[in-house]
Amino acid sequence: MPFDETLAARIRTALGHKRGIEEKTLFGCFCLLLHGNVLVGVWKDSLIVRLGDEQGEDALLEPHVRPFDITGKAMKGWVVVAPEGIEDDEMLKEWIQRAVKFVGKLPAK
Repeated sequence: MPFDETLAARIRTALGHKRGIEEKTLFGCFCLLLHGNVLVGVWKDSLIVRLGDEQGEDALLEPHVRPFDITGKAMKGWVVVAPEGIEDDEMLKEWIQRAVKFVGKLPAK
């Protein structure tokens, strides 16, 4: 499944030289992991973000956000942010930081 290489590059740049970051292909998309836990990724032209159950539910109330559902069953605690929700780098960084806040509390794998 092709994904937006430009968005992937923007994510890499936003994370800079953060320790513990690893790239993998999961769910048929580009993903970045923090200490072995999926953090964010690119599904087609959208950003996928791991926020946990409570923050994920809250995020669904925001514009340009929908559940991450590629199999017919939404993944709880994950959201997809449409390109309109990450048009500039500050918007993208905010989503990434929200994911770091959640995933950074998870035990390393």
